[in-house]
Amino acid sequence: MTQFIDRRLNPKGKSLANRQRFLRRARTQIREAVQKSLKDSAVADIGKNRKIKISSRGTREPRFRLDPKAGGERDFVLPGNKEFSPGDEIKKPRSGEDGGRGKQAGDSGDGEDDFEFTMTQDEILDIFFEDLELPNLVRTTLKETPSRTWRRSGITTAGSPTQINLIRTMRHAFGRRIALKRPSIANLNLLVEQLDALEREEPQTDEIRARIVTLREDIAKANAKRKWIGFIDPIDVRYNAFTEQPIPTSQAVMFCLMDVSGSMGEREKDLAKRFYMLLHLFLKRRYERVDIVFIRHTHDAQEVDEQEFFYSRQSGGTIVSTALDKMLEIQKERYATADWNIYAAQASDGYTQSGDARHCVEMLNADIMPLCQYYAYIEILDEREMEVFASEDSGAELWRAYRTVADLWPNFATKRISKPADIFPVFRELFKKTEVTS
Repeated sequence: MTQFIDRRLNPKGKSLANRQRFLRRARTQIREAVQKSLKDSAVADIGKNRKIKISSRGTREPRFRLDPKAGGERDFVLPGNKEFSPGDEIKKPRSGEDGGRGKQAGDSGDGEDDFEFTMTQDEILDIFFEDLELPNLVRTTLKETPSRTWRRSGITTAGSPTQINLIRTMRHAFGRRIALKRPSIANLNLLVEQLDALEREEPQTDEIRARIVTLREDIAKANAKRKWIGFIDPIDVRYNAFTEQPIPTSQAVMFCLMDVSGSMGEREKDLAKRFYMLLHLFLKRRYERVDIVFIRHTHDAQEVDEQEFFYSRQSGGTIVSTALDKMLEIQKERYATADWNIYAAQASDGYTQSGDARHCVEMLNADIMPLCQYYAYIEILDEREMEVFASEDSGAELWRAYRTVADLWPNFATKRISKPADIFPVFRELFKKTEVTS
């Protein structure tokens, strides 16, 4: 019988099975509490343990108890009572009155308190990402990496003594003994018992003596046959075979493109950083390896590290197509589409030089979108601009140009944000699961 042992550590000494059952039972309330908790928090805090509060009603479990309306009358006075006598009737407090239940319950009596508990990083992320998916999540290849491992590959007749397969060995030995008719211990003991019985019989007749001689010969033959037909022979031994195999891994690269011209202030960069961190965290849960390429641009584009990408200042105009050119250059040099799943996220305030938007559209349609699993464009505006550009069809030149790309490519998405609270709803809108229609 197969036995599965869960060796995961119990959080704070509690039963892991009970904790998982509780999370499944109260999943709806926990999901709402997690979304509310993450809405105003920083993206950097999403991977940390956090305390979650839900209504105590979600923690109740089914249990057996006496029905006060059945089984006749019960008259009793609880210990410590100084006010009531047997036979007195106590009215049930109404909801909201002192001692009752509800939001306005008094200090005395039973009230409903929120149940607070701590959720781990994995539990938080499982809840947050459970209804999201990566559009076009197609792993183009399983690339072989230098890391290798040993895996079972059948049975062999040669190997190390530590790799002996006892079941296969005994199975072959048993079949060989049956084929060669090796006498068993039971048959040999039966012959010995018959010989002892005949030797004790009185008087010894010629027939008995002849039978005794025959039994002694049979016993000698059986012992001799057991000696030359061994219980286990070297030809019976089987070993577990192992072969060294490469470990397949799936990998993705995320290109982060951002305008760092003078129009992109600290607020805009902070919003872009939050979105990029969230996207990277999401990709890490879908792929075993994720590379990040940071490309910033003004009138010129360059690949930089994360610190320089978010915090270094640079002056100049805005030409978005330079970032797309740099992305294609890096992709051709290091990230072949046969081995890498390519994702891109671009953040901008929507302004570029006149005519550059048309060039960007041509590059996207001809060169970039056929390579990408997904391309997300985030336009960062202030709240007043969000009111002005309420319609999806209105906006700056780059926004209007990118909308034409979104109409042609289902794996291209455009969204607008103006404050940190917009990031989570926009992220969920970009990566929500799509229903498959037949």
